[in-house]
Amino acid sequence: MYWYGLSGDVSTDPADAAARLRAAKTDMSGYVPCDWCEAERLGLVKDRQEYLAAVRRAAIYLAEEGIAAVAQEKDAELLQMVRTLDEMDTVINLLSERLIEWYISVTPSFSRKYLGSGAGASRMVPMIGKKGTDLMKNIAREILSMSNARTGLMKAVSRKAVSVIPNMSVLTGGLVAARLVSRAGGLAAAARMPGSSMQVLGAEGALFSHIRAGTPAPKHGIVFQHRRVHNAPREVRGQVARVLASKLAIAARLDYFRGELDAEFAATANAKIDSLLEVGR
Repeated sequence: MYWYGLSGDVSTDPADAAARLRAAKTDMSGYVPCDWCEAERLGLVKDRQEYLAAVRRAAIYLAEEGIAAVAQEKDAELLQMVRTLDEMDTVINLLSERLIEWYISVTPSFSRKYLGSGAGASRMVPMIGKKGTDLMKNIAREILSMSNARTGLMKAVSRKAVSVIPNMSVLTGGLVAARLVSRAGGLAAAARMPGSSMQVLGAEGALFSHIRAGTPAPKHGIVFQHRRVHNAPREVRGQVARVLASKLAIAARLDYFRGELDAEFAATANAKIDSLLEVGR
């Protein structure tokens, strides 16, 4: 069956073509590429240009269907939320750094005190909002306002993750789980991942460096943000990350195919991870 059908059931209407293509099961061993002249012979088109225009309409229709289907996935909003959160982090950090450098450039006497105190942006920006020039104060207020919005979004991401990916969230918390799904490219992609890939999500640069240059292989990526990994004793940290990632891979499948919390799985997985931490202590 070609995209426009067979004799007795032919049409170049995009909706009809899409329906046929979705239902088509082609034996590629006997497949013969479509010749536009066949469509002309059936009276569907007058020339090759008209044939290509019909193919284009069918392709656009299928693409729009695919985009609409992706937008309706249950994790679509969560992905947009967590990506917005990450972009806000980048913007806030860049603006804070630039504002601090600006303030230091017009207050040379402050530079040495700032570098020696180890004061972070969370302390510096509010201080500049009080002591800087009027322009600096305005920018500092905008950064602080964005930081407040970022805090609210972070809480919303965690709440949304608990409802969309409950099994992953119960292992790492909603924020880390959401970031894992976002980096994977969506819940469907995360559900197809083995634990080894889940473990190094977010550490792709170090992984490629290991493959190309033989540097030490990364033991963890985004999963390091979870307290049970970054607080684990160094000698068992890699093992904790590996077991957690393997459980997250299973949790992703549960979330994708079932969509509800499996309390028994969650309890068993958390107990396994906690037992590794006890051994490390």
